[in-house]
Amino acid sequence: MTDKKLNINISLLYPSEEARSAALSVKSVGLSEYTAEQLELYRLIEVVNCNIGDFFTNDVETILYRQEMFRDMTACPELSAMFRRLIPLIGDITELRRLGGDPAFSAEAYLYSITEVELYTSVITLLKETLIPLKGTLKSRAFTMLIDAAEVLTQSEYYKNINKQLEELTSRVREVKSVTIGVNLDSSLKAESAGVLAVNNDKFKSGQLLDKILRLDFKSNEMTCIAPLTPFRRDQSENQQLALTYALSAALSDVFRSSIRSWKRVIQGYVLENTDFLIRMLPELEFVLKATETLSVLAEKGCPLTYPELTSNSERIFDAVGLCNPVVSIKLDVPVVPNDFKFDENGTIYVLTGPNRGGKSVITCAVGCAFAMTGLGLPVPAEKCVISPTDSIFTHFPQGSEDTIDKGRLGEECSRLEGIFDSITNESLVLLDESFSSTGAFEASVIAGEVICGFAAVGCRGIFSTHLHDLAARTDELNARCEGMNAVKIDNLVAEVTGGERSFRILRKSPDGKSYAADIAKKYGLSFDVIKDKIKK
Repeated sequence: MTDKKLNINISLLYPSEEARSAALSVKSVGLSEYTAEQLELYRLIEVVNCNIGDFFTNDVETILYRQEMFRDMTACPELSAMFRRLIPLIGDITELRRLGGDPAFSAEAYLYSITEVELYTSVITLLKETLIPLKGTLKSRAFTMLIDAAEVLTQSEYYKNINKQLEELTSRVREVKSVTIGVNLDSSLKAESAGVLAVNNDKFKSGQLLDKILRLDFKSNEMTCIAPLTPFRRDQSENQQLALTYALSAALSDVFRSSIRSWKRVIQGYVLENTDFLIRMLPELEFVLKATETLSVLAEKGCPLTYPELTSNSERIFDAVGLCNPVVSIKLDVPVVPNDFKFDENGTIYVLTGPNRGGKSVITCAVGCAFAMTGLGLPVPAEKCVISPTDSIFTHFPQGSEDTIDKGRLGEECSRLEGIFDSITNESLVLLDESFSSTGAFEASVIAGEVICGFAAVGCRGIFSTHLHDLAARTDELNARCEGMNAVKIDNLVAEVTGGERSFRILRKSPDGKSYAADIAKKYGLSFDVIKDKIKK
């Protein structure tokens, strides 16, 4: 049986170790936990043991590699079924390594090691039975490499002989039913020394008459106990009562010590090294499985899904046809209203206005989700999409008052925005929803104008969703202010209202100046006419 290390290094999410290292070394913000939570990505992809943002990238080659892999995952349900069985097995291997201790001195650790090898063979057998029959069907580089690894592992001498080896090794421990103890006595018949004489595959039998009658066996042999060993008395302490148990455990560890040493060489020489790649893949496996399950749910809900056409990051393109918010799609039992959305040379920063509950926040998050899903290698919720990946996604949404005692709410909002400007680049995406709503309309409009001009000067893509209709009316003024700074253009979007009803359509046009306040008051029964009727009653 060979103990040669096979040097298997596979990732479902990175085409090479260099790509993984490059992604980890990038110093941009990427997709922070705060932004992932604001976009409700954890409601979308319900991972527990990993952070979604850890897998975000703007590397086009890496994204294409993942798109291939997710195409295989969605086309072959057998893969998801395999992952559901694989994840707990690898999790058990990880936990056994943590609990195993030093196998040179512990019979318990010996059992841990045997169990780890059994789990290892279960994992490799699962890969063999699921993946190898799919060879030729799976097209992605990730699964092609995983199939090749499964073939190498299952053809190794170790795998071919492992079941026989396990049978021999486990029989030494798991078939042990009793031990024969020898006790030397002194001239006063007091115990002088004791030790284990034999390890037996049968349990000893009680020699008491009642027990013989109950089992209808009156014969005695070497496995019949002539007197029970009872070290426990009422007047003994707990420590004294445990003394025999500890003594027996130590003796059994000595009995199996040579087996443990030889088994340790097998574990360290092969199993430990050749399960490392599986343990490294565990967070990826969970993410890929949960993401694939989400794609299945979205498809069942009728949400469109398409793998975006990728362009270079520097082009800063985003052109989506029939874009939907995937989180809303999962929540609702009715189809979500799709919208076309585009960043282009005439509009790279948008001021988005319209009535309450008209779809402003929904489309803002939909754009954020599309960029996030692209960076994760997933299809986006649209009929068609062309996109330049972003290096970072920033959100500035309403939040609680955890930092408002010293700064005040407006101060807290400004502080968070200042942090964004410290990290943002011209390849970033920034999404603001009702920023500066903690102050008056005039002050809010002034501050918002400064911020929007700043984002335009940076050259990033962005949406500012707001009730500040005065701000939307000033886009020409803001563009004029940024002239000569190589700034991107600021344009308007409006959440459409038709006949007093919200259509949830987002249109690229200048707002009509209506605040829709009367409409909102009427909807919630707060119009003066409704209030007068209540007073009369």
